Amino acid sequence: MRIARPTDRLEEVVAFYRDGLGLRELGRFSDHEGYDGVMLGLPEATYHLEFTQHRTGSPAPAPSADNLVVLYILDADELAGLQKRLRSMGYRAVDPLNPYWADKSVTFEDPDGWRVVLCSEPGI
Repeated sequence: MRIARPTDRLEEVVAFYRDGLGLRELGRFSDHEGYDGVMLGLPEATYHLEFTQHRTGSPAPAPSADNLVVLYILDADELAGLQKRLRSMGYRAVDPLNPYWADKSVTFEDPDGWRVVLCSEPGI
């Protein structure tokens, strides 16, 4: 599975997910029909995030505060380390729109305003 979305800040978004959250850069392409892109994820997984940037700009508006990518981080030390690293990069936690996430997670916004929830409980 691939989740793809456009951005006008490709390198900033890549830094957030790669350097901040620790996802690995799995692939990159340049000037494919006017698009540049980067795929990020876990090498052994069959899913990843793809971020693309068109040379003439993004065709989409910013997301709502309830568009989320949820990462389940069960190790307390790993979760604390991710939060510390993101804060050192200048990102601050934001209050979740949905109160479901308030007592079990911390939410950050990437450079485009897309929200990433770092949840301390197991997923489904």
